[in-house]
Amino acid sequence: MKAKSKGLAGKTRKAKKKISKPAAKVAKFDKKVKTCSQPQTVSIMLNEEKVCCKPGEYIFDVALKNGIEIPHFCYHERLERTAHCRLCVVEVEMNGRTRIMTSCSTKVAEGMIVRTHTPKILDARRLNLELLLANHDLNCPQCPKNLRCKLQAYASDFMIESLKDEVRIKGKRRTVPVDNSSVSIRRDDNRCILCGRCVKMCNDVQTVYAISQNKRGFDTIVTPALGHNMAESACVNCGQCVIVCPTGALTEKSDVQQVIDALNKPEKMLIAQTAPSIRAALGECFGMPVGTEVTGKMVAALRKLGFEKVFDTNLGADICIIEEATEFVKRLNENRNLPMITTCCPAWIKFGEQFFFDELRHMSSCRSPQAIMASLVKTYYAQKIGKDPKDIVLVDIMPCTAKKYEIMRPEFKGEADFVLTTIELGRLIKEMNIDFVNLQDSDFDHPLGESTGAGAIFGHTGGVMEAAVRTAADWLEGKKLKKFEYKKAIGGMDTKKEFSVTIKGKTVKICVVHTLGEARKLMEEIKAGKSPYHFIEIMACYGGCIGGGGQPTPCTKEVLQKRAAALNSVDSKKKIRKSHENPSALKIYKEYLGEFGSEQAHRLLHTTYTRKSYK
Repeated sequence: MKAKSKGLAGKTRKAKKKISKPAAKVAKFDKKVKTCSQPQTVSIMLNEEKVCCKPGEYIFDVALKNGIEIPHFCYHERLERTAHCRLCVVEVEMNGRTRIMTSCSTKVAEGMIVRTHTPKILDARRLNLELLLANHDLNCPQCPKNLRCKLQAYASDFMIESLKDEVRIKGKRRTVPVDNSSVSIRRDDNRCILCGRCVKMCNDVQTVYAISQNKRGFDTIVTPALGHNMAESACVNCGQCVIVCPTGALTEKSDVQQVIDALNKPEKMLIAQTAPSIRAALGECFGMPVGTEVTGKMVAALRKLGFEKVFDTNLGADICIIEEATEFVKRLNENRNLPMITTCCPAWIKFGEQFFFDELRHMSSCRSPQAIMASLVKTYYAQKIGKDPKDIVLVDIMPCTAKKYEIMRPEFKGEADFVLTTIELGRLIKEMNIDFVNLQDSDFDHPLGESTGAGAIFGHTGGVMEAAVRTAADWLEGKKLKKFEYKKAIGGMDTKKEFSVTIKGKTVKICVVHTLGEARKLMEEIKAGKSPYHFIEIMACYGGCIGGGGQPTPCTKEVLQKRAAALNSVDSKKKIRKSHENPSALKIYKEYLGEFGSEQAHRLLHTTYTRKSYK
């Protein structure tokens, strides 16, 4: 049950000051220096070191800033602090009284003395871990989160062995069936530690309300209401519950074995397409620094796996922009069905179909880049090479668990065959013993491998909108504009961003949101007739696709900013940075699709929506 660990039980991250080992005696404040010299701060003693911090800060956050990592399960930077897990306990001495308190929910106070790793605290944490392990499926090698599980890592840090003779706490274990009903997400309550992260993410942040804690006491489980499974619930497959789950209770539903089986069929032509954000995150699976752009290595690895052709979904993004911009310009000129909403995110689409179907006239009818590429591979490209589409196996490499759901939608069936997330691709590359880090860069194949900078930024929040405005502004002005970057206005990690752009004397109001909780607020405004916007981008996941449910964890704000920076770097280095100037896209229109927004383009590149219900 060993796992690679950062030593979270008692070690520190790289810190400016060395943290001493637990000791019976801890230094007190110097009587001569009782307070910090900095204004509006309080001073505390943290593991024998005097620390200045802001009033109202939590002990957990202060410790982290000073290089001390306190073990935890329920805490997450984007979720409400509930102190469920009790693993982050510390000793707090105040006014001569010492108590054990949860660091994530206890605020600092002047003169407070905090000890984070004393023998008493380590024993308390060890006991909490043993209680969790006593009711946990310990078959770690078969767990999808093996070597990536926080419970496993902490058990290793605290030297808790799983041998029967050494387990102090024994008793009945809760055993429930594994829920494999969803096409995207696997739910295994036998591995759940009831930290509450997934419930808070689904209900408070995403406002989907697909899962909750049900029953009581020993029988408590996280599940959809009324005994329903995930497929019957309101789940939109966004995978944000997977991102925050610290164990193997919620994981992406893997298609790795099916892809391996397909690779072993020589009579089939295997093609892969790769989404924009994969190139900004895949390197993390191999220990490369966060934010490393690995496009060339990614393509080379896919070829080594056995894919005959590797195409770039960024081309699909460029074509998506051409169609969306065509649609937006027409709607704007006709003042019809505004605001128009982008439709690249399948989780958002299902959310809209479930909760706001009567307002979906505002959505663009354009397919996502993945679905556009799948359509073109099985039609345009198959005809071009004289291949029966049935003999082509298309594997989409995506950052998102919802993409597994998207390819199963009736209107898209028969196009893409499988979806592998970033995590799954990383596993497959490792299984095939490919030395990813030392691969020589390789280029995408043509004719579906050329893309622009606009296609690259699709992977982060605000990127779809910026790409669309770059094209729409040129068309509305009737000329090529030299100023076309809007990152200062719609970049960053605020979950709602607004800006206005003046095009040919007309003010166009734009809004960008990410997370479905923000989308719900926006749709309620539209429903009430109070929306002031003309054009809206909605992404289900925090940060956009770079924070998708199939991406490597952690997906913290800092990590997502580095991934976004990698995609922006790809954009800035491209010679062509506007979608409607992509030579390969224009050639496809000339040879096969006809005019922008033509009948053929609508047949292959657009879709319709269906009211979705759930039990």
